[in-house]
Amino acid sequence: MEQKGRRRLRSSTVILGGMGALAAALTSCGSEPDKRCVDRNSYDVVKGYRVVDSSACNSSSSSSSGKKGGVKGGKQSGKKGGRTVDGDWYYDADVSSGWADYGTFDKSQAADRGGFGCSGSGGG
Repeated sequence: MEQKGRRRLRSSTVILGGMGALAAALTSCGSEPDKRCVDRNSYDVVKGYRVVDSSACNSSSSSSSGKKGGVKGGKQSGKKGGRTVDGDWYYDADVSSGWADYGTFDKSQAADRGGFGCSGSGGG
């Protein structure tokens, strides 16, 4: 009688399969891109924009992402230490020591984080 042994998977197959599962888990569905409230008036060529309290960005509920550049209509600016703070959401930025750079003010241009199991474009 012929005896069949169990088929063994190569270690490289197991590793590649595990890496695929890990990649799918890391790129899971995320509806909101990373955002920071920054002062548009604080731009520094080396550092970027100064990160400020989110209350400077929450002063207006009409946050339309379709506008390019400029100040959003109806948004109020606050004062901080005698200087005007023009708070706005800055998406997908590199943040370091209270400064944000290499991001975008346009939410629709922020990196699409749709991944495994997501439907649509992941916008919200």
